Amino acid sequence: MSQAVESILANYAGENPGVIGNLRRMLNHGRIGGSGKMVILPVDQGFEHGPARSFQANPAGYDPRYHAQLAIESGCNAYAAPLGFIEAVAAEVAGEIPLILKVNNSDLLGNPEAPCSALTSTIEDALRLGCSAIGYTIYPGSKLRNTMYQDLRDLIREARKVGLPTIVWSYARGDLSKEGETAIDVIAYAAQIACQLGAHVVKVKPPTSHVELKDSKKAYESIDVSTLEARIRHVLESAFAGKRIVIFSGGPAKGKDEVLEEIRGIAKGGGFGSIVGRNAFQRPKEEAIELLHQIQDIFAAEK
Repeated sequence: MSQAVESILANYAGENPGVIGNLRRMLNHGRIGGSGKMVILPVDQGFEHGPARSFQANPAGYDPRYHAQLAIESGCNAYAAPLGFIEAVAAEVAGEIPLILKVNNSDLLGNPEAPCSALTSTIEDALRLGCSAIGYTIYPGSKLRNTMYQDLRDLIREARKVGLPTIVWSYARGDLSKEGETAIDVIAYAAQIACQLGAHVVKVKPPTSHVELKDSKKAYESIDVSTLEARIRHVLESAFAGKRIVIFSGGPAKGKDEVLEEIRGIAKGGGFGSIVGRNAFQRPKEEAIELLHQIQDIFAAEK
């Protein structure tokens, strides 16, 4: 038993054994399993952004098997994808790596004023495919956020009954400026909302030092947001004083040095890990594996 993992799971003591067991499985899997940190490969971009934008940079990525094998060979803690990609690989890789079924998705024609992802799969699908968790996106800031919150409430309840934890992508998109989508006050608030809705794992974007909401400015006069490390610590504090697993997205494709510098800031701030998609699978496989190993090693080195 890993002391680091068990210390994290102690914060979920009220959960049923199935949820705890699946969280334990993901935290103990892969190259850095047992460290208390997680690096997950997500590939929902084909649905969200379109196949050419997502995969043409590395055409091997048009094949669903490519991504599952990349997650396995690089030693990721888990692999997350929508229904079609999971169905295409589950029989082959079930048991080799924890699978996360992304149960809602949007597309390139989504309404920027009122984003709302459609439910595209079910808890029954997750069980049928041998998944270890479900993933769901909410858009705090959207005019349709209440619909998403209510759907998530029902999904978490249903998933919990069958022992599946829920990972919530909490992206504060909607009635915000572009800069506001990654503002420190907005990201911390998005993490808090996901926790309040019952998320077992929260995924947010790395925050900037910008403060978006007028009513937040006074409070942030006494909060250090000068460095990424400090901002990550504040986001974790906002996630029930660090008692919920918070991982951070890799964001748009960027240079290797920029990726690793951001990862160092997240790790130093106490982040539980990263969910790295385009910055991994848009690179040639050997280069992607090398990068994922470097990311994993940075997190594992932080105690």
